[in-house]
Amino acid sequence: MNPILDTIMNAAGGGAVQQIGQRFGLSPEQTSSALDQLVPALMAGLQRNTSQEGGMSALLGALNSGGHSQYLDNPELLGQQTATEDGNSILSHILGSKDVSRAVAGQAAEQTGIGADTLKQMLPVVATMVMGGLSKHNATATAQDTSMGGGSLISSLLGQNHNGSMAETVVGLLGRFLS
Repeated sequence: MNPILDTIMNAAGGGAVQQIGQRFGLSPEQTSSALDQLVPALMAGLQRNTSQEGGMSALLGALNSGGHSQYLDNPELLGQQTATEDGNSILSHILGSKDVSRAVAGQAAEQTGIGADTLKQMLPVVATMVMGGLSKHNATATAQDTSMGGGSLISSLLGQNHNGSMAETVVGLLGRFLS
């Protein structure tokens, strides 16, 4: 399993996944299925962004100052409008375009059987969760002062992202819409 997806699934003893499922009216199985599709897609977008000049330093700055881990530590925050607002800001950086967000939701809908409209609404909240997971991993690396600290750890996590066609589709969409 993707380490960020694993962090999200286990956050607050599964409370984060339960909260997002309740917010969007999904069963635990549907919520897990949606996260299985959306998290790798967002990670692919992050991987593409960090490969561009200044991208990694911008991501590390956001992780160090954004307070994103609060969404995984306190899952009830995922039900608040602030989570959606933060997530929309994150999505604009990760995916850059509403067209890409729609395409990600559409692709995930095909894979999960969950409505694309529901997945479009979920995307910003999942984006906050992804940043929260990355933030937690970054904080752990910083606290342990490992030789992989900072950007190297995040690069490694982003490189472990591949979920076959979904991540490839997102990278292709990003290239098409942002070129």
